[in-house]
Amino acid sequence: MSLCAECFHQGDHTGHDFNMFRSQAGGACDCGDSNVMRESGFCRRHQIKSSSNIPCVPKDLLMMSEFVLPRFIFCLIQYLREGYNEPAADVPSEKDLSKVLQLLEPQISFLEDLTKMGGAMRSVLTQVLTNQQNYKDLTSGLGENTCAKKSHEKYLIALKSSGLTYPEDKLVYGIQEPSAGTSTLAVQGFAGATGTLGQLDSSDEEDQDGSQGLGKRKRVKLSSSTKDQSIMDVLKHKSFLEELLFWTIKYEFPQKMVTFLLNMLPDQEYKVAFTKTFVQHYAFIMKTLKKSHESDTMSNRIVHISVQLFSNEELARQVTEECQLLDIMVTVLLYMMESCLIKSELQDEENSLHVVVNCGEALLKNNTYWPLVSDFINILSHQSVAKKFLEDHGLLVTWMNFVSFFQGMNLNKRELNEHVEFESQTYYAAFAAELEACAQPMWGLLSHCKVRETQEYTRNVVRYCLEALQDWFDAINFVDEPAPNQVTFHLPLHRYYAMFLSKAVKCQELDLDSVLPDQEMLMKLMIHPLQIQASLAEIHSNMWVRNGLQIKGQAMTYVQSHFCNSMIDPDIYLLQVCASRLDPDYFISSVFERFKVVDLLTMASQHQNTVLDAEHERSMLEGALTFLVILLSLRLHLGMSDDEILRAEMVAQLCMNDRTHSSLLDLIPENPNPKSGIIPGSYSFESVLSAVADFKAPVFEPGGSMQQGMYTPKAEVWDQEFDPVMVILRTVYRRDVQSAMDRYTAFLKQNGKFPGNPWPPYKKRTPLHPSYKGLMRLLHCKTLHIVLFTLLYKILMDHQNLSEHVLCMVLYLIELGLENSADEESDEEASVCGPERCHDSWFPGSNLVANMRHFINYVRVRVPETAPEVKRDSPASTSSDSLGSLQNSGTAQVFSLVAERRKKFQEIINRSSNEANQVVRPKTSSKWSAPGSAPQLTTAILEIKESILSLLIKLHHKLSGKQNSYYPPWLDDIEILIQPEIPKYSHGDGITAVERILLKAALQSRMNKRIIEEICRKVTPPVPPRKVTAAEKKTLDKEERRQKARERQQKLLAEFASRQKSFMETAMDVDSPENDIPMEITTAEPQVSEAVYDCVICGQSGPSSEDRPTGLVVLLQASSVLGQCRDNTEPKKLPITEEEQIYPWDTCAAVHDVRLSLLQRYFKDSSCLLAVSIGWEGGVYVQTCGHTLHIDCHKSYMESLRNDQVLQGFSVDKGEFTCPLCRQFANSVLPCYPGSNMENNLWQRPSNKSLQDLIKEVEELQGRPGAFPVSISSETNLSKEMESVMKDIKNTTQKKYRDYSKTPGSPDNDFLFMYSVARTNLELELIHRGGNLCSGGASTAGKRSCLNQLFHVLALHMRLYSIDSEFNPWRKLTQLEEMNSQLGNEEQQPEVPILYHDATSLLLIQILMMPQPLRKDHFTCIVKVLFALLYTQALAALSVKCNEEDRSAWKHTGALKKNTCDAEKSYKVLLSFVISELSKGKLYHEEGAQECAMVSPIAWSSESMEKYLQDFCLPFLRITSLLQHHLFGEDLPSCQEEEEFSVLSSCLGLLPTFYQTEHPFISASCLDWPVPAFDIIAQWCSEINSFTERHAEQGKALLIQESRWKLPHLLQLPENYNTIFQYYHRKTCSVCTKVPKDPAVCLVCGTFVCLKGLCCKQQSYCECVLHSQNCGAGTGIFLLVNASVIIIIRGHRFCLWGSVYLDAHGEEDRDLRRGKPLYICKERYKVLEQQWISHTFDHINKRWGPHYNGL
Repeated sequence: MSLCAECFHQGDHTGHDFNMFRSQAGGACDCGDSNVMRESGFCRRHQIKSSSNIPCVPKDLLMMSEFVLPRFIFCLIQYLREGYNEPAADVPSEKDLSKVLQLLEPQISFLEDLTKMGGAMRSVLTQVLTNQQNYKDLTSGLGENTCAKKSHEKYLIALKSSGLTYPEDKLVYGIQEPSAGTSTLAVQGFAGATGTLGQLDSSDEEDQDGSQGLGKRKRVKLSSSTKDQSIMDVLKHKSFLEELLFWTIKYEFPQKMVTFLLNMLPDQEYKVAFTKTFVQHYAFIMKTLKKSHESDTMSNRIVHISVQLFSNEELARQVTEECQLLDIMVTVLLYMMESCLIKSELQDEENSLHVVVNCGEALLKNNTYWPLVSDFINILSHQSVAKKFLEDHGLLVTWMNFVSFFQGMNLNKRELNEHVEFESQTYYAAFAAELEACAQPMWGLLSHCKVRETQEYTRNVVRYCLEALQDWFDAINFVDEPAPNQVTFHLPLHRYYAMFLSKAVKCQELDLDSVLPDQEMLMKLMIHPLQIQASLAEIHSNMWVRNGLQIKGQAMTYVQSHFCNSMIDPDIYLLQVCASRLDPDYFISSVFERFKVVDLLTMASQHQNTVLDAEHERSMLEGALTFLVILLSLRLHLGMSDDEILRAEMVAQLCMNDRTHSSLLDLIPENPNPKSGIIPGSYSFESVLSAVADFKAPVFEPGGSMQQGMYTPKAEVWDQEFDPVMVILRTVYRRDVQSAMDRYTAFLKQNGKFPGNPWPPYKKRTPLHPSYKGLMRLLHCKTLHIVLFTLLYKILMDHQNLSEHVLCMVLYLIELGLENSADEESDEEASVCGPERCHDSWFPGSNLVANMRHFINYVRVRVPETAPEVKRDSPASTSSDSLGSLQNSGTAQVFSLVAERRKKFQEIINRSSNEANQVVRPKTSSKWSAPGSAPQLTTAILEIKESILSLLIKLHHKLSGKQNSYYPPWLDDIEILIQPEIPKYSHGDGITAVERILLKAALQSRMNKRIIEEICRKVTPPVPPRKVTAAEKKTLDKEERRQKARERQQKLLAEFASRQKSFMETAMDVDSPENDIPMEITTAEPQVSEAVYDCVICGQSGPSSEDRPTGLVVLLQASSVLGQCRDNTEPKKLPITEEEQIYPWDTCAAVHDVRLSLLQRYFKDSSCLLAVSIGWEGGVYVQTCGHTLHIDCHKSYMESLRNDQVLQGFSVDKGEFTCPLCRQFANSVLPCYPGSNMENNLWQRPSNKSLQDLIKEVEELQGRPGAFPVSISSETNLSKEMESVMKDIKNTTQKKYRDYSKTPGSPDNDFLFMYSVARTNLELELIHRGGNLCSGGASTAGKRSCLNQLFHVLALHMRLYSIDSEFNPWRKLTQLEEMNSQLGNEEQQPEVPILYHDATSLLLIQILMMPQPLRKDHFTCIVKVLFALLYTQALAALSVKCNEEDRSAWKHTGALKKNTCDAEKSYKVLLSFVISELSKGKLYHEEGAQECAMVSPIAWSSESMEKYLQDFCLPFLRITSLLQHHLFGEDLPSCQEEEEFSVLSSCLGLLPTFYQTEHPFISASCLDWPVPAFDIIAQWCSEINSFTERHAEQGKALLIQESRWKLPHLLQLPENYNTIFQYYHRKTCSVCTKVPKDPAVCLVCGTFVCLKGLCCKQQSYCECVLHSQNCGAGTGIFLLVNASVIIIIRGHRFCLWGSVYLDAHGEEDRDLRRGKPLYICKERYKVLEQQWISHTFDHINKRWGPHYNGL
């Protein structure tokens, strides 16, 4: 069921599971259709419709349309006829077709609009389209009109060329009655009844039965298997609708036509007529589809139509009954596949009669058959239709015929000599074809065979399936042996048979034997599935390596989650069924022979394998044993309920790895047909998931990848439900098995259950369904016991090629045997049997429990003459022993098994029924040897004297490495025998497993218990040391050497890992630098004068010198983060309606821009550029990883990078590189200034000079341009580097962010830019600290700050521009001027009044103008002078903010105290003086209206005034303290927020030391005036007054500076992603006014942009890149609306960051593929914001690529 977004949002779907998807080609909304959904689920609009009575439309109203429309539609059809030219070589000239369609665009759109007018118009259209008379009159072409004739001819030509005839003359064709017995005719047809052709070619004009005839003739055509084109399909059009559909198909389903035909569907009458027409054209659709070049697009459009028609059960049933829909579909599919058949090469290449599809054909490669198969699956989902199919024997035969085309396709032949030249990728097509064309219809049919009443259907399917299989075996000439070195993974007939058997037993209570064939057929049936299992082991053993990677791909696809339940599961089930019904000895020996390890199963220490290389033996043996374990323990089809299966699957997947919810849904095999069994997302899935797993919410590792919400198994699941067998069955990669075991080991260690390396645990199985009890006979057959005995003996004797895995599987099989032993064994049975009892066998009986204790004394083996066994003397009394002389044993024994297997097969085939069930063994004779075995074999007799029990006990000793380590536990604690389920044994290694098995053996029989006790009593002598042959010694040495090498390697790796770890901790931690111990800039001890740097390239340490300077690795980036600060705390929200808009006028950048342009309007340009800072937008931020290198080393490093072409992600030509040590991204090197880092000795001396002296010194130092330690005239390496880094800094940002002067290129510009760089870095550091300095301590950029070095570079360049001492602001700050200088400069623009200057900018200018390194007392002096100015500015701003009454009140109160001693330090006095001075100008005079706007309504108390003054001054104090911290290395004290002002002022030396802190702190006490306060204030105010004479308004605005900026934030996003999606995905772009294909939104400012849109491209820059430059100076953060992903643009690179919207299970949904509701993840958004503010995108995100301005 699908709804459009509109109906969905208007309905109530709370608590429903739904997926939202974007339909590429439109579709029909099911809302309002009560066949599909309940009326209570309709949306509000449709609910009204269904309830109200719809009035009738007056007849007169429709007359016009009834008259015009037939002609209009005919006109359209004529156009279509005219436009269609039969293409030359069967290739429709696409251009011509699309031209015609373009011409017809308005006509079709008109029809489409008519359909939207509502029900009345649709019913008129239906009448017109289906009226046969109208059609006859208009289109017959019989009239006078030549044009009509011509078009009719074109129509006939088109029909003919399509391989269709138009039955003109009724007399030629006999009239045929509609035949009900379609299927019987079909069956006759298959028998080869070509004689019926004439009769079937007929069709009646009045009869709607052309389709039926067409179906049958096709079948006949198949049966005669002639490709005779003269047999034409008949198609007769009787209405406009039919011809319209014909042309729609001819033109390959143009989108507009499809939409029109679909829009008509709400009309019920039309729906039926259209469906019938569609079915009638079904064969034609298939032909057109096969020819089409755009088969993908066409397929989508076909399915768009058919899914609407066939999803409706009522309609599907009607068409099935009236139009033989099933016959047509099956026939069309058969016909389609017939075109690409080839001869099968399976088994007998020459004489094979079997044909299979060729997977290399385009039809299969491009999935062209998909729409037809999908329709078939769709109609089979309706019970009524599926029952018709299952009842119709003819259809079943045809369908099995179809399925057999896929049986044995894509055959692989093992390459034995050289590697294949060309790796074919046809296996994709083969697997897809089997899944879609065979398995999915099978699941569809199975879903209707769930109850007892449907037994008949299952019998039918099974019967025809077996017939088809028998035909297949005959066709490929199969007798009893599969051809060697061949495998096909495709056996759909076997799988149909298996799945219907399983269903029959599980759901329909059918007796299994009633649907099983005879023994011979079972033997044949098991061969190919078994061959696949053996081939899987061969592929994993690298025996198919010459076939290339694709063969591994096939092995993986075969078990992969989407395929496993249609492939490997039915195969294993079929083998289980065969095993349960065939002779167990035969089955077991077949398995070992298929896996080619028969020769390995000998007691001798050496053997020769004729069919397998030695290096593959071990893994093939492991494969055979693992297969047996899976075969015997898997219960998927043998008695598990659906919920148990789901639980087991889920546990297996979770044990391999933690999984996300969506990957679990994907990994758990679900019957491909959604109507069967478990539907993902259903109640059982969620409830099972919550029972077995815990949810781990997404975690955020700083600098790590974005984690998703994961599910991890609960502890009790590991404890009780971990099933290694299921894990092995379901792993696509072998490493997943190891991963599951590692996780299991970790769990046991963590919970203290087992410390060492555990073995896979043994898990109890669900009970077998009674029908399959025979399967357990495998565990109780002598062949298996001989194999187990032999392997245990070989493991104990350390023969080669046996691994722990083999032992593990052997023990697992023994344990399975004990668990499933038959109860008939009685303890009284004699333990020693007479010779007559066991004349032909090692073991007396077939019960494992009894055979375990049976001692075998001597075994005769055939060994190569070189073997050590030959040298020994054989015991004299061989013949006396009841066992030794009887057998060639070991190898010979198993060989005889193979021979016996052949014999048995022959017997069964010969049907000598009396002997068929007797066990006949060949007479043993020492002459019999393996076919083709080497002649130098000789017979030796080995003394064994062991039983399985004694071997197990010795094995226990061997594993534990101690003699007599096994002591029967029941001797101490008899309880053990009563309650055997002891947790102690459930987890552990091999020793535990052996103990558990011995305990079970003792439990099962007293005899065993006694024998175990006896064996333990005899002190077992050590195993006799074997003579080690030279060859063995060699291999042992090799092993030992390998082992040692491995240990060495481990040790080295561990050492390396620990080094790496310690390095990572010191160098890499990007986000949490607190634990950072830098290895580089070593802070010099007080007595060391020079700083020493380590070069990370050459590794040398030393000071930075003029000739060989050292530099810091830095990243320069332009940043507009500062400009995004706002002055209100209310967060800005992303607009999600038209009303919401974001205006950028309140951002910090905008406010500073306005201020600068205002100053430039009225004052001298050069003076304006000293009064403010820039860099709020596009400022240059410098950051370092803290590593240093020699600049010459860096140059050679860059050279090597340039020659290395493999680099991605950064551009060496732009100077980008990664730090050679920590790999952090960087793009420049900042030279370190020679000399010590901190001039400790200078600033530690307390200075006792007066402020006035210091002011003079500062002025002198500023005026001395050459007083820089590095003389610039001499071009040293250092000064060159300083210049080049300055160039880099300038080029980092765009020109518009550097040039603010009215005269381009003026030096003032550079001057402004340079001190602003320092400002930007200080301000950003302040933001990184959270906007204040309360936390104190070292900077968060910690030891990584490069401000010191940056200051040196900036200062060096600033001093190149000496400010004319006339205009140096320092004078205005510290000296009183004579008043007359004001008069002369009326004609030119005045300078900026000092009160309009920005104090922080002045601070930076003064400091950078000083020679470096700076003395501390000079620094303090500058700060004091500027604080006085700042405080005056604060008072002036306060005076403007308050109203007239307050002003006059303050003026009076202050004036009274003016003459007290500390008047200069009382803010009230100072404020009253400022007010009285400024009152002289026109600052306070203006109209009342504006005054109200400026004045704040609050009443000012002394506390609020004090707070205002402090807040005004704080930003300056913070920046100054940071600067002091970087220049002089003083630590910042931490404090409470309310005392930040006093702490910082005392830290800066503004507060007198004797200041008492008891009474409330007053900011004015920090003042220290350089000259009498009232004089200098008067001088400053007079400048303002002279300006406000003319411009009172602006004068006022400039005084009020907003200095309290809040921290920058990204836009606030809505909780639910759907709100963003619904608003933006339809929104038009403001530039090009189109709806963008890929809309994106900037998360910094909310601008809507077209990603990759060529429409908005400007000078080769696409819109996102352009916006990132304008909004973020090169950094852009965009949310891609259609993908929910965030993309970061940084300069010329971009990366996908991830998503901040997650679903209910903590997962991203990139590209909105799953369509689940998404919710904001606040933590992730915080991480994104943090990376933006801290400028760490480059360091944290690893996957960058160039965007070439195309985003």
